[in-house]
Formats: sequence, structure tokens, C-alpha cells
Amino acid sequence: MTKGSNVALSALSDNVGSVIVSLGWGSPTGEGDADVSVLLLDENGKVRSDGDFYFYNNPVAADGSVQLLGKTPTADGNEDRTSFDLTAVPAGIDRIVVAASRYAGARFGELEDVRLSLADGAGEDLLRFTIDDVDTMSAIIFGELYRREEEWKFRAVGQGYDTGLAGLATDFGVDIDDDAAAEGDGEAEEAGEAEKAGEAADGTRADASVPAATPSAGREPLEAVPSPRRPEEEGGPRKRAGRPRTAKKKVTLPQVVKNSLAENESWSSARLFPVSALKSDRDREMRATSVLLSVMAQVPEFGRRLTAAFGAPAGRMETFTEVTLPHGETPRRPDGVIRVERAGKLWTALVETKTNGNALKADQVQAYMDIAARRGYEAVITLSNDVALEGSPLVDVKIDRRRKHKVALWHLSWAEVAHQAQMLIRHEGVGNAAHAWLLHELLHYLQHENSGCHGFQNMGPAWVPVRNGIDDETLCQGDPRALEVVESWERLIRQVCLGLGGELGQKVLPVQRARRGTDPHARRMALADQLCRDGKLHAELRIEGTPGVLAVSADLRTGRLRTSIDIPAPEQGYPLSWAKRLVRRLADAPADLHVETLVDGEKSGPRSTLERLRPEPADMLPKDSGTRITGFRLSLIKGMGSSRGNAETGFIRSVDGAVHRFYTTVVAHLDRPAPRRGPSKEKEGAATA
Repeated sequence: MTKGSNVALSALSDNVGSVIVSLGWGSPTGEGDADVSVLLLDENGKVRSDGDFYFYNNPVAADGSVQLLGKTPTADGNEDRTSFDLTAVPAGIDRIVVAASRYAGARFGELEDVRLSLADGAGEDLLRFTIDDVDTMSAIIFGELYRREEEWKFRAVGQGYDTGLAGLATDFGVDIDDDAAAEGDGEAEEAGEAEKAGEAADGTRADASVPAATPSAGREPLEAVPSPRRPEEEGGPRKRAGRPRTAKKKVTLPQVVKNSLAENESWSSARLFPVSALKSDRDREMRATSVLLSVMAQVPEFGRRLTAAFGAPAGRMETFTEVTLPHGETPRRPDGVIRVERAGKLWTALVETKTNGNALKADQVQAYMDIAARRGYEAVITLSNDVALEGSPLVDVKIDRRRKHKVALWHLSWAEVAHQAQMLIRHEGVGNAAHAWLLHELLHYLQHENSGCHGFQNMGPAWVPVRNGIDDETLCQGDPRALEVVESWERLIRQVCLGLGGELGQKVLPVQRARRGTDPHARRMALADQLCRDGKLHAELRIEGTPGVLAVSADLRTGRLRTSIDIPAPEQGYPLSWAKRLVRRLADAPADLHVETLVDGEKSGPRSTLERLRPEPADMLPKDSGTRITGFRLSLIKGMGSSRGNAETGFIRSVDGAVHRFYTTVVAHLDRPAPRRGPSKEKEGAATA
């Protein structure tokens, strides 16, 4: 589409009761980001109230008409998706504006390929709109959905603002506190919030910011707690904040749960979903399917979150297991069925489940696709330990294009299911304590070693031959086994992002540095050739709120894992003050942390371990006082597991553990202010500087 053009959605597809709008962008470095916002406008072009403004602090409409689904990585940046259930949009809404904004003074001119795409309920792309001339814009209206005589249309807008999210929202009648004001108010309110234990985890969306707690250094999963939100029927109506704030809301991770009443540690708590009797793969599949689908039906927030991205409307959900459906001479029994009713219409998806690392079978999935097409169902959802990759389907199915009714094929990994459960019960909250308890029991089940729902857990049969080939230098470029290892590595990194993001309650996304428009398969082929040349697997993770990108490198020749982060040098102050401040912030970091000073030009700066730098921070400064320091690189190196499976000593566990350890012991301390020193030392430090 071109700027200013419009089109009726019904002319593009028969399945536009729900649509997904994706906003995308890239950058030469793979970094750079923006935040999506949605405004529901009446016939006067204004919001009816501040509640019609949806953004990162208010991502979901109560009626299900709008749901911000979050970011997914692309070859050179991110794509942020939003689900719209157009059948649920209130009658008083005339237009839906879809926009995005940058923060901290950034402009869209620093990004590339700023674009919008729209897909129907079956996931079929219907239109695309690329926006040019965005140099000075800090916020952009990408497009709008609007009604004309009960028909929904889309208009490509491309209007820019240089006043950011606050300016854009204010133009449409939203009364907000901007970022600067919210940050200033937050400091005054944090102390009061901390004293109010019952209110610190309040579920109101437009609340003041509270500081995020630092995760513990141990690898044990965080304990879940009852929902931070109070049900409407308890305690009367909740107090609503006067104005939404554009400063991103942070939440505090729950503390340790109350002490157990058990006499000793051998006593096991009674569980709603027991796992002790699971002995066969069939038992695990049936139990996991029934447990998941039942919780989805009973906890609306959770069921909606898992199905909204698949085009399901917001409505009453019912789930079924072991349903028999006719298919030629041999009836088929999918593992589950999901049905959602909205305004008398049904949305139906068949579910095929695998656990314990078992692979999906193409013939089974193909049969379910055919059944769904004949019966008018909307989707087939596959669920397994594996993680789907862009441009690399887990199962190849044939779709009869002659059929008018389209069936969408979607995939979920068990890691994604666990991630969404973690986000709800540990960070965002659900409707009431009973729902939180159900999610707590589901999460306990998924994380139990006997459930078979542990996510990606095998590097594949090519892992050992490739590792041996690199060791004895016999692995040649173009070897298909190297490509298999690269794909497994990408799946592992995506799963690590889900696990860390679920614990922190923050977005953790893999960074994929590639040229715009690069084919995913071609990108992986290039990485496979690089693996054959230097014997290393490399990945980068972008963690919301951290000062840099967390890099992970696995050297298959030496058997070493390196985790690192580059942090920029401060814009003000003296180099010696920078060095001392960095050492103080890393007071609890491991002594074997490597610190390298980054300088201008080709020459490298000083490097040493934290243990040696603690008594003499000045050792990290270049001898030549004229050399400009650009930043510091912090690295931890450890041995990696060699086996391909998910054993304690395997490669998968070692990578997950290395990332978690580096974040909790190093990265988490970089955002906090440096510890204050005594008056005499402050004067001494100032004199030295």
C-alpha cells in the first residue's frame, strides 16, 4: 500500500473477524527498538476515556478487542504484533489508530525498513505498508482500522510526530504523565509503595513505577505466589490512577513463600496435577494435554494469551480431549480441541501434542489439517518440546489452495507455555487467587522432571559428528550437519530467552544481525559455514533495561563458554572515576570476571580480572592518557557440557546456566547505583580524579 490509500478488509479475505497487525523495523547493528500503542477513537476522533489507550503499561482490553502480543525477532530487528478482535470492538468506536514510538530521544530515522503488515485470522498476510522519510520522527501513526457502514477498512497513514508517545496520545485526548514526570514522581512514591505490602503488587495498569528486585544468584526457579490482583468482589472497587503514565511500569518479583508446616523435608506437598504415576510417553502426552487445556479454560487470561496470536476471538472457551473425528475409513483422535464462542460464532482449533522430546509426525498433522478444512475449523495447533524457527517449519504439510476455507497451522513449545504462566503469576497478575493457584500448579507440573514438558532438550544427532569434525578439522563447509547444529543452537537460544524473560518479567529477545531482507535459510547457511571455519557458535540477547547486549559464544574446539556484555563509557566525568565506580558496582561479581577496556582505533585496551582490579582500579586505564575510552567489556568464561541431551552435564544445561549466572552476578548489578562511600574516601577520590 501507499501512504493515504485504503482498502476494505472483506475484499482481501473472508476471515477478518480477527486480524493481527505487525509493526516492524530493523537496524544495521540489529539493535534499536520502539513501542507499539493503540488508541480507540469515537466519531469525534478522541478517546472516550484514558482506558481506550493501550500501550506497554495497559496491553490488554477487558473485552478482548485489543491485545498487545509483544515482540518477535526478525533477521535484522523486531516485529511487534497486536491482535484485534473486530467483532468485540464497542459500537461507539469509529476508528482504531495503530502507532509506535521511540524513547530516550531516539528517532525512527536511526532504523531501517519501518513497515506495517496485516494478517487475517488464519495467519495469511493481506497487506504491507512501508513508511519512508522518518528521520526526525519519534512517534508514527502507521495506520488505522475504521468502520464504514458496519464494514472494517484499513488506511495507510504514516503520519509522524517529533514529540514522542506523550505528544501523540495527547492529540487524541489522553491525559497522561510523560516519561520525565513519571520518573520524578516514582522516586517519591517508591518508599510509600514499599511500606504497603498489600498494595505493592496492585494490578492497576497505570500505576507508579516500583523498582525491580534483583534475582537471586541460585539457579532454583522462583516460587509462585497468589495473584497480586484482588477480585472485584473483595474489598470494594479498586482505586484508579488519575492518568496513565508513559514511563514503563516495573514490578517487584515475589519474595520467598511462607514456611512449610511439614515435619521434615521428605514430606511432599499434595499437588492438583500429580506426576508420580507417569511411566510411558502416551501417559505423559494425555496428562499434559488435559492439564494444559483445563487450565486454559478455567483461567481466561491464560487461555486468551495462548490463543490470541492464533486468531482466536475473545469469548467463552471450552476445551476437550481425546475427541474422535471421522477421516475416511480410519477415524482420527486429536489430542485436544479448543472452542471459543463469540457472538454466536465458534472458533475451533485441533491440538496435537508431543512430550519428552518426541517429534511431531507429518502424516498426523496433515490428517488434522484435512479434517479441519472439511469441517470448517480455523486452526491446527501443534505443541511439543521443540521451538519453531522463522522460515523452518517443524512439519511440512500440503495445503489445498483450491479450498475456499483456509486452516492455519500454528506451533507452541512447552517453554512458551511455561513462560506465559510465569509472566502472569509472578509479574502481571490474574483475576483472583484461585486462578493464580491453578497457574502455580500448572507451572509446577510443567517444570517437574517426570512431566516430559521441559522444552527443547536435544541438540540432535548431528551434534556429536559436528563437534568431532571441528575437533579433528575434518568438517567441511556445506556439510548439512553443520546447518542442523546451527538450527538447534538458535532453538536453544530462543528457549533461554523465554526462561530468563519469565523469571525477570522483562522482554528478552535474541538479536539476529543480518542484512535487511536476508532469507532465514540463507542466513543460517552462512552461520553454518562460519561454524565450520572457526568452530564457534555465537548468539546475542537483548534484555530490556540493561545497558548493552549480552553475548554468548560456545567454542567447540576448546570446550569453553564465554558470556559477555559491552557497556559504553559515561558521557561525563573522569576515566579514573569511571573505573572506580564500575569496580564498586561489581562488588558481588565473581572474582574471575574479565574486564577489558575498549578504546578508539585498532589497538586494544588493558584487560585483567576483577580480583586484580579491586585493589587497583586504575590498572584498567590505558597508559597513554590521550587514548579515548569508549567502554568496557565484561566477560565470564567456563567449561561447557559436551553431550547433546538435557543431562546435568550436557551442553544445553551449561549454556542456560552460564547465561543465568552472568545475568544474576554481573548484568543485574550494572543498572543499580554504585554503593555510597564514606565522606573521607569521597574527598580522597575527588582529589585523585
